[in-house]
Amino acid sequence: MPMAEWNDSFRLGVDQFDEHHRHLFSLFNKTYDIFVLERPRHHLAPVLDELLDYATYHFAAEEAWMQQHNYPQRREHAEEHERFCERISELNRGFSKGKTPVTLEVLKFLQGWLVEHILKRDREYGLFLAARETA
Repeated sequence: MPMAEWNDSFRLGVDQFDEHHRHLFSLFNKTYDIFVLERPRHHLAPVLDELLDYATYHFAAEEAWMQQHNYPQRREHAEEHERFCERISELNRGFSKGKTPVTLEVLKFLQGWLVEHILKRDREYGLFLAARETA
């Protein structure tokens, strides 16, 4: 059972990024499933790597879009992305070295960040685009 499910409340109206977000939910839920099923540690590392790689790809695409559309809050948005990637990289390094376990607390952080970021920060650029299209 997924810890975080995609639904239409997460739609921004930018198809490319809606699809990216669906994929991020899927990767997050893969991480959760491995945790819940108590799979060996070596099962989780590639999924965490994939989550970080895909988030990095997605963030770069979002930031390029924001620059192309002169989104006024691009810098602040990019800083949030950077902080998230730093945190996930730190967790992944610790996990890989056996120093940081993946716990329910870590999963709740990931879930909270993903949901909160899409519903608030990403929603802002969706509204920005909608306003530009109707102007």
